[in-house]
Amino acid sequence: MTTSARAVRFDDDSLWVDLDDGRVVGVPLAWFPRLLAATPEQRAGFELSSRGIHWEALDEDISIDGLLAGQGDMTNARSIASA
Repeated sequence: MTTSARAVRFDDDSLWVDLDDGRVVGVPLAWFPRLLAATPEQRAGFELSSRGIHWEALDEDISIDGLLAGQGDMTNARSIASA
C-alpha cells in the first residue's frame, strides 16, 4: 500500500503534510532550504502526486517515503557526508 499526501500546509517554521492514511507529518522548513527561502505564494504553488509533492517554480520535489524516513533535502547530501 502506498501512502500519499492529501493536503499540505505551512506555519512559520514547519511543513505539515496530511496523509491519506490519517497521519499528519510535520518537519522543519530548515530541512528544505528552497521552501524556507520561498514566499508564501511560492510555497502554495505545489502539485500533489501519488508519490509526493512537487513545486515546479522552486525545482523542489519531496517524496512521502522520504518524509516518513526523516529525510530532508538530499541535494547536497554527498558533499555534506564527505565534509
